[in-house]
Amino acid sequence: MSETDRLAAQAAQLERTKNKSEKQGELQQGKSPHRGRRSLTLGGVKSLKLSAPVPSTLHPASVYLASLSQGSRATMCRSLNAIASLLTDGECDALTLDWSNLSYQHTAAVRAILVERFAPATAKKMVAALRRVLKEAARLGLMSYEDYARATDLPRIDTPPQKLRGRALANDEIATLLDECNEAKTIAIRDAAILAILRGGGIRRQELAQLKLQDYDSSTGELEICSGKRKSYRTVYLPAAAVKLVEAWLEIRGRKRGALICPVRKGGQVELRHMSGDAVLKIVKKLSVRAGVEEFSPHDFRRTFCSDLLDGGIDVFTVQKLAGHSSPLTTSKYDRRGDRTKRQAVERLFFPQPSGYG
Repeated sequence: MSETDRLAAQAAQLERTKNKSEKQGELQQGKSPHRGRRSLTLGGVKSLKLSAPVPSTLHPASVYLASLSQGSRATMCRSLNAIASLLTDGECDALTLDWSNLSYQHTAAVRAILVERFAPATAKKMVAALRRVLKEAARLGLMSYEDYARATDLPRIDTPPQKLRGRALANDEIATLLDECNEAKTIAIRDAAILAILRGGGIRRQELAQLKLQDYDSSTGELEICSGKRKSYRTVYLPAAAVKLVEAWLEIRGRKRGALICPVRKGGQVELRHMSGDAVLKIVKKLSVRAGVEEFSPHDFRRTFCSDLLDGGIDVFTVQKLAGHSSPLTTSKYDRRGDRTKRQAVERLFFPQPSGYG
């Protein structure tokens, strides 16, 4: 029996024991047997629900989530909520669960069920969130490092190669999108600047939403990304054509300090405040529908950015720095040049012809 099967069997046994106990209790109380959601709450162990609210500075889940970027925070919070609900049959979420009371029997069973329910990459991400919260619990002195080590001593979740997500946009698609913004309206000029920065800088939509006017240098096209993923810093440079579109937007926005890209009200009035990353997503989706371009996401501009630079002969380490990736392996996953590039690469191989062939 594999390790995963063993853990799954353990989780099933724990569930059967709990369900049997619940059924007996319900019959004694005159209730009908209840088939609830699959739960990992275990009899005879400490309660997993906090007895009283805990300050965010002392709550391991809060401390962990606060260390993440805004975009990652929401994703990992959902993962922790799902794990907390699984452990308590829906009674707790990430902030009401007492993570310090988790032991190996909890984490092993959680891992087994996550592997069963989710794709490997998703299960791996959720287990990573679980590990990090328990690490914060140990750092905060809520559980011993020995208990932390035991609870997180879990087998690795292998993630076999999957079909690449997203796509790269063709040049004519980008041109079509920009043509859709070719109007003398404030909102259209703003949208053109958004496309220019996403395409020319390859930045994340949340990074775009957080840009300030002072982060932009019109003389060089330089953009300072001060709030990147994991609160990192980097510099990117917009090509001249993109700078022209950003400058057209600033002619309307003005040069007052504040958000670089701002909301525009129906009457064309510019509000000097930051947009949300979700607002950028909605704008891009709206433009794709109006332009008749196959559906894509703002992140596909990053994939296009990386693919086009690699296709142009730029080395992967330079592309990695421009994209703000922590590893060149991450950058390579953004390569969407497709089969054409692979065929061209193979054609460059030296392959001698046997004598007697053409």
